[in-house]
Formats: sequence, C-alpha cells, structure tokens
Amino acid sequence: MTRRSPTRQERHAIAQPLAAEHDDVVHRADLRRLGVGKAEVRSEVRAGRWFTHGRHTVALAAGELSPRADLWRAVWESGSGAALDGSAALLAAGLRGFVPQVIDVSQPRNNRHHLVPGVRLHRRTTMPAEGGSGLPRVRPEHAVVHAALWARSDREAALVLCLVVQQRLTTPIRLLEAWRGARKTGSRIPFLTEVVIDICDGAQALGELDFARLCREVGLPPPTRQCVRHGADGRVYLDTCWEEVGLAVEIDGGHHQWALNPVDDALRQNDLVIGGDVMLRIPLLGLRLARERFLGQVVAAHALLTQRLAA
Repeated sequence: MTRRSPTRQERHAIAQPLAAEHDDVVHRADLRRLGVGKAEVRSEVRAGRWFTHGRHTVALAAGELSPRADLWRAVWESGSGAALDGSAALLAAGLRGFVPQVIDVSQPRNNRHHLVPGVRLHRRTTMPAEGGSGLPRVRPEHAVVHAALWARSDREAALVLCLVVQQRLTTPIRLLEAWRGARKTGSRIPFLTEVVIDICDGAQALGELDFARLCREVGLPPPTRQCVRHGADGRVYLDTCWEEVGLAVEIDGGHHQWALNPVDDALRQNDLVIGGDVMLRIPLLGLRLARERFLGQVVAAHALLTQRLAA
C-alpha cells in the first residue's frame, strides 16, 4: 500500500509540537518517525518555510538559531551518544552570567562522529555521568571541572567555578569530590586546586593561608593576627590588623558569600569604621587572581595611615 504524503498543514501540525520540545528545532529522525520523510522536508525547505542546519537539524523559522536551539544542533550533528559538556552543559542546566566561545560536546570514542562548526568534540573512552531532562548533558559537578580545565584563562576558570556553586547548580561537596576524582593535567592544576578548595572549603583554605608571609614579601611589618575590637554586638575578631596605625584586613573565604554572612560582615565592618579603624576586605579568591593588586592596596593604606600618625 502506497503511503500518502502528508499535506503542508499536516506537516506543520506534526512538526510544531516537536519544535516546542526542542527550542524551535526538530530532528529529521523524529519527523520521519511521524510520517514526514526526506521528500516532504525537502519540499518545505525549497519553499522557504523550513531551514536546515546540518544533516539532522531542521528549523521551522528563518534566521540564526537561539542559543538553546544551537545546543540541540551541537548534540544532534556530532553523532550518536553525544552529550553537552563543559560550560555548554552548564548553560543547559541553567547557568547565568557566562557566555562560552565554543560548544563542548563529549561522545563515546567508538561511536561514529562528525565535526560540526562551532563545536569542540571530546572523544571519550568512558563517558562522564549525565543528568537532567531535556538536552543530553554531563552532570554539573563534572561539567564545571571540565569547563575550568578547558577555560581560556585562570580568571575565566575561576569565574565558572564560582558561578556554578553560587547558583546552586551543584553543591560544594559534589564539586570537591568531582575535582578530586577527575583526571587532570597541565600547568593550571595547582591554581585550580586552590580555587576549588577556596570555594568548597573556605575555612580550611583560610587556615592554610600565610597572609603574614605575603605581607613580609611586600615589605610590610608583621601584622597582628586575630585582633579584638568591641562592636554593637560585643567582641569582634579580625583576621589581621596593624594596631599601631589602625588598619585591619579581613580575608573572606567562599563561605562569606552564603546565607546571611554578607549582612553580618557589613554590620561588623561599619561598626569598625565608625570606631575609627580603616578596614580592607580581600576575597580569598582575589589573592589567587590579583594578589599583587590587593597587596598593593594594603601597602598603600599602611603608608597613608603611617603618614597621618606622624603628622
């Protein structure tokens, strides 16, 4: 029995629900499964109603694909078993405030693959764990580790690690476990290890930080550790200070950004400033990324306060 070709209206009625599920693009295989074959797709394309973006991806509207539609294209066109990885997987999971320059896709090494414009393909003997509905993607804790390792700079790597935890796409514990279990090579590994610990276990990182040594390296006199001040809520313990000039420095670990810690920190700092102290805040991550600039600010503040004291 000869199969009846669906009419134009029937083709669109079939394609629209599929496109709604995939951010306005459809896979040829899904169309074929529902009775819209190669000839019908070709007819729609020739008429200028549908548009192809590779061997498998069909768009129902003209123009560039949306960012999420482009992610579907990357997965479909790369080959069977492909899944978004790195920052692309994080975008699919809801990451905000980060725009990758390329779409990373991982695929089993033995599967047939295709090189796709704008896509960086990673052939893997063992695929990382996938998670989430919709776009096939690597779980956030593994994807962010890969994103940091593939980043163009230390700053970009640190940014994506911070964003994923701050936006609760994964937990600090899961990130730390994924980092420790990942296969890592390259000169960036020591820096990234420090950043991951800063983000996931800021208290431990603060305990291991020898800020007094850093001060000596830039010519500052030894600071006093754990100075005590009296604020509106009682005793206030400061990380580091130079009592003789009234300068205090607080090193903020990753835990300072959670819950109500920023509110408590602001109240404490305001009490100290009202009491006459000059207080500088340095994010622990800032000492990894811009150590010279932050230490330069401490040197400048110490020199200024010393001059005022002598005047």
